Amino acid sequence: MTRIELLGVPVDVCRPENLEEEIMKILEKPGTKQIVFLTVWDLLKARNKKKDFGDCLRNADLILPISKSILKGARFLKLDVPVRYNPFNAVIQILNALDHHYKSLYLLGARKKTLQKAEHNVHDTFKGLRIVGRYVGYFPKSSEADVVQAIYKASPSLVILSEGIKEKNLWAYHRRDKFSSSIFLYYRDCIGIFAGRIRRVSEKTFDAGKEIWNEIGHSPFKVFLIFPYMRYKLLLLFYRLFRKDGKPKVKGESGIYHVESMEKKAENPS
Repeated sequence: MTRIELLGVPVDVCRPENLEEEIMKILEKPGTKQIVFLTVWDLLKARNKKKDFGDCLRNADLILPISKSILKGARFLKLDVPVRYNPFNAVIQILNALDHHYKSLYLLGARKKTLQKAEHNVHDTFKGLRIVGRYVGYFPKSSEADVVQAIYKASPSLVILSEGIKEKNLWAYHRRDKFSSSIFLYYRDCIGIFAGRIRRVSEKTFDAGKEIWNEIGHSPFKVFLIFPYMRYKLLLLFYRLFRKDGKPKVKGESGIYHVESMEKKAENPS
């Protein structure tokens, strides 16, 4: 596995045939670990140095791209092109790896009935995987200490976080010093899909990179994501023209230009 930087954001190049080995390597590490499914919108968010999502990614043990645009961006900048993962298929592959090694799982998120149904289905499918705990999402702030303590005591190999966890990927990152040794993975629809309540995106739609239209169908305001996508395209062009290996390659009369100011112009064209 190799790690590249796309627009200054880390992305891992991990072949599917190597995923199980990487999961086992991550499990051997001490402390809290994290796997992140990265969308192009996440990538843009991580570039904002005022937010801690970028730090979360740099601290993550495995960053798997799920947007086709990330692969196109890497190819455009002549970087190693990562493998794009369907998040649900990746979860199944990860659970299979844990199942083969008789590891454990904790489910966090969704409503009670959905969570119970998901637990039942996971238990029936992965016979060697021990489910050592579960807790609903949308829990009040007053219950957070109990949730953290329950995960700490259970010390699962993997914690899947799903709908109802407001901070998403940042939930585990912000509390990374409060757990013993677990991998945390946030995937909003995971528990709902396991329970049969949420319909997963078809393979054909995902392979074509058209899953955004499903999201727009549920939330029409997401059509305005066209604007950050245009910013992404401009940033790629900027990096192609003015950067090489992450370093500025354009000089002015007084030396190298201030790259940060040039990036701001690329992000906010007048």
